[in-house]
Amino acid sequence: MKVLVIQGANMEFLGRRQPELYGTTTTAELDAAMHEEALKYGLTLDIRYTNLEGEAIGWIYEAERGGTEGLLMNPAGFLYAGYALRDCIKAVSMPYVEVHMTNIDKRGMHSVLAEVADALITGVRVQSYMLGLAAMHHLLTNRG
Repeated sequence: MKVLVIQGANMEFLGRRQPELYGTTTTAELDAAMHEEALKYGLTLDIRYTNLEGEAIGWIYEAERGGTEGLLMNPAGFLYAGYALRDCIKAVSMPYVEVHMTNIDKRGMHSVLAEVADALITGVRVQSYMLGLAAMHHLLTNRG
């Protein structure tokens, strides 16, 4: 089961940007941990980072056409005004799991993408991704 993982705006600086909020785990460390966790569930990950909403939209449609079965995304900076991204997610058939390293509600943020998510996991830093992969596996194996 192939899953597209998109890391949204500003996530490429993970480990360097606001470590008091996001910790010190780097992108390379997070990617390695996600690949290792995905093996437990029989998932193959295609992990991509972007600061451009349109690029993320293109990847999602490409993944849909290519038979990718799920989307796990931390929209990061796209959560505020990612209406085009939200409409894209609504158009595809794959389940969408949204993750955030921090509790965005506690920080006074609202994700415009959350309303189209099949699952939403927030507030447990890197573990948000591991729980997101478990949720994706559940969704993919319990379809119908």
